Amino acid sequence: MAKYDVLIIGSGLSGLFSALLLAKAGKRVCVLEKNQQYGGNLQTFERNHILFDTGVHYIGGLAEKQVLYEYFNKVGIANKLSLERLDMNGYDRICFANTPSLMYPHAQGYENFIQQLLLYFPSEKKALEQYADTMQSVCAQFPLYNLKQGDAKYNTETLSIKLLDFLNSITTDERLKAVLLGSNFLYGGTTEQTPLYVHALSVNSYIESAWRLTQGGSQITDLLIKQLQLHGADLFNNTEVTAFEYDSYNTISSIRTKQGKTFEASHIISAIDIKQLLNITGKVPLKPSFYKRVQCLKPTAAAFSLHLVLKPNIFRYLPYNIYWFKDNNSVYQAANYSINDFPLSYMISMNPPKNGGEFTDNMTILTYMNPTELHRWEESFYTNTEGKSRGELYEIFKRQRAMDLLDCVALQFPTIKNIITDYYTSTPLTYRDYIGNFTGAMYGYKKNADHIMESVFMPQTHIRNLYVTGQSVAMHGLVGVTISAVLTYQILMRSSGFL
Repeated sequence: MAKYDVLIIGSGLSGLFSALLLAKAGKRVCVLEKNQQYGGNLQTFERNHILFDTGVHYIGGLAEKQVLYEYFNKVGIANKLSLERLDMNGYDRICFANTPSLMYPHAQGYENFIQQLLLYFPSEKKALEQYADTMQSVCAQFPLYNLKQGDAKYNTETLSIKLLDFLNSITTDERLKAVLLGSNFLYGGTTEQTPLYVHALSVNSYIESAWRLTQGGSQITDLLIKQLQLHGADLFNNTEVTAFEYDSYNTISSIRTKQGKTFEASHIISAIDIKQLLNITGKVPLKPSFYKRVQCLKPTAAAFSLHLVLKPNIFRYLPYNIYWFKDNNSVYQAANYSINDFPLSYMISMNPPKNGGEFTDNMTILTYMNPTELHRWEESFYTNTEGKSRGELYEIFKRQRAMDLLDCVALQFPTIKNIITDYYTSTPLTYRDYIGNFTGAMYGYKKNADHIMESVFMPQTHIRNLYVTGQSVAMHGLVGVTISAVLTYQILMRSSGFL
């Protein structure tokens, strides 16, 4: 049996990135993935010869000297990505049902961001300047976000500032507030407890530069795996970790899998959902306070996805994303819709035309879905390689919700239903079964400004050789989980004696 320096559980971006940093440092590394496809939220699928993304619909911070470019460049993949830059004057467009002809732009570059919105809010220059300055000043307080070395201590004063308190302090214009919050699908909605830093870290990289991956998010996975293999790392898919064995020093001595395999490693990094991790560790090796804190975490919102195959040469390609809301208030309540008032919002994105032409053959529409709508199927499990179909009632439910969503989209694009040749749907149960969060939550667990340290975790755990990384313990999004991987790598290297 081979023994590794570090074994990583989970092959999402944080798992693969931390694995590659360790492999480049000369460590013997192994990655275990429970599913057939590597990549976590980077996974893609193909229907009708069209590639669809499941979790990554656009990406920020990929211009030279920006945060994600520099981290990707560090591991040798930045210049190998196939990218298209979104509209400089409006990579996101925010619109509302009562003003369908207006699309408020989120533009690239902070000065441009201000100038484009001033066309719609000419009396709000001071508020927009305060917004831009604050986004940058908040992000500046996170060293790794700014490619700087820094300790892992958190400034609780910064973390505890509430997003809505900040917006109320800079403007009384309710439509402007709604527009500034219009891309809140990036972090799973806005509540009174949402911290300002979650919003800032989520939107800042897109304002700096916004891109689409022309060959899907899985190209990041493929590039990272190629680099891992070049550095001698081992990767095993269809390998689900189910238990740890411990020695007398509260150290993990071996890892057992559902498939009957055993692995040994000096150190383990968990890049999976932290509640799922506790099912593997068991309760006894952990401090009771830590175990209780994890169990009390509240999941972020979940999503319903509608993937459309469109008739050719009809719908013009949009080099931007659309965020639609029923009204101003829906920006705050979109995840809390009533059963008979679905949806209150949606996001539209699409992959660039393969031929570089002006028309698209695909569209992805995302909206919130409450997991309680799926309670009758919550005991089921289904992926391409495991489980069984949830039955005809589930298919009927998905078709009805797809039509409800298309009814709303037709308010903005009246001909949309007439140009669809096929469509495919996914629910929070799909996300749960492929990614591993209990409720299918998009972004791990909520950050609460009133109790900020309850949802902030350090990479090193109370089990001597177990570390954690990824969106369920740090920030979500490609930038967030990449930084989480870098932090976990740095702390493991210092604390393990590898340095």
